[in-house]
Amino acid sequence: MSKFIEGQDRSQGTLFPERLDDFVEEENPVRVIDVFIDDLDISGLGFRIELAATGRPRYHPKMMLKLYVYGYLNRVQSSRRLEVEAQRNIELMWLTGRLAPDFKTIADFRKDNPEAIRLVCREFVMLCKKLNLLSEKLVAIDGSKFKAVNSRDKNFTKAKMKRRLRDVESAIERYLAQLDQTDQTEPAPDDAKTLQDKVTKLREEMARLKKLEVRMLEAPDQQLSLTDPDARSMASRGTGVVGYNVQSAVDAKHHLIVAHEVSQAGSDRRQLSTMAKQAQAILEPKTKLTVVADKGYYNGDELRECEQNDIVAYVAKPKTSPNKAKGYFNRSRFTYIKDDDEYECPAGERLTHRTTTTDAGKTIRRYWSSVCGSCPIKSQCTNGKERRVSRWVHEDVLERAAKRLKRNPEVMNARRSLVEHPFGTLKSWTSSNHFLTKRLSGVSTETSLQILAYNMKRAINLVGTRKIMEMIDP
Repeated sequence: MSKFIEGQDRSQGTLFPERLDDFVEEENPVRVIDVFIDDLDISGLGFRIELAATGRPRYHPKMMLKLYVYGYLNRVQSSRRLEVEAQRNIELMWLTGRLAPDFKTIADFRKDNPEAIRLVCREFVMLCKKLNLLSEKLVAIDGSKFKAVNSRDKNFTKAKMKRRLRDVESAIERYLAQLDQTDQTEPAPDDAKTLQDKVTKLREEMARLKKLEVRMLEAPDQQLSLTDPDARSMASRGTGVVGYNVQSAVDAKHHLIVAHEVSQAGSDRRQLSTMAKQAQAILEPKTKLTVVADKGYYNGDELRECEQNDIVAYVAKPKTSPNKAKGYFNRSRFTYIKDDDEYECPAGERLTHRTTTTDAGKTIRRYWSSVCGSCPIKSQCTNGKERRVSRWVHEDVLERAAKRLKRNPEVMNARRSLVEHPFGTLKSWTSSNHFLTKRLSGVSTETSLQILAYNMKRAINLVGTRKIMEMIDP
């Protein structure tokens, strides 16, 4: 008798063959995928469901969608890997009915249905709302840079191009100087030929860079990416990354992502109201929706847009005053007197309205006093003729935002714990290869699938598969 557990004999037959359903437990997450997608009305989501007039019929969109959702839920995003898994993975065999599309068919489904897949992600958020997993009170908004399928060496900006041209030019000059030196000492012909070959290759590189510079300058933002034309160079934690800016709005109750967007803009400055309104449309709060974001989102027009749409925004103001850096009084030391439309300076004098201008589309009112020349503390205020203060005509929006933040500073403290970890989870799932597709459309589709998988896994962990299935199919 053996001391170890022994497996079944491979050649052993069975009278009644086992069913695939016997291998999939009742609590298996794959059953949630099956019930959720079967319940979808895909005709209203925009999937391509028309049948081919000739040739072999196409696979049903629901089956293809199940395949992709399972793949992203289990960190198998590649179409080639999904093709292999469909032929050997028991859960996928159960989910797809033993269908195994080839990798090209799988990849084309993701490419051809970007908006429909995004709406599927939204449908699951609505299901989470029915399960009472969303707070509908507080949403944290943040963005993170995700790397594209484009290396930094194949991305060109004006600064990068200038640096590369300078490096190539200095290398050519260095090799030419060495050639001059070898000509004087009559070296072996092989050495001179090697240097001449290097100079030739560098001149070819210079010509290539000049052609790329023309293409770069013709682009609207004067930036060029060779592998993924839509990818952009962005600053990220003190370094640069060529990729996309993924925006998300995370609900405070269970950290579920209720809205998302993929942007080519490297800055978050113009993203606040767009993300806040998307979250508001999904959550439909009974009272005003509260959103919180870091200082990278601070923008007067965005705060005003939120206020006009009944959204209460908490955004920290960045401390970038040039006067404070020079040792002068900060703008905050000047108090606005609303009834008189004047500013009171630290010396107690009044700065009156003098002129109104337009700057970057904003109407700006400017204030100053005529007694600055005789002020005893002028050296602490300005080195010009007088200290001038500018005021946006909608400055009261910024003042209300500052008062809100001062009354409830704990909201900003909660922001990081709400919105940072979903991004960390998504990036850990994709490892160093954040995206497998190119172009903004493909990247947006991948992001929707990643977020759908994140929300599904989180919902299953919170309430279990059985409760989710009962909500979908009572």
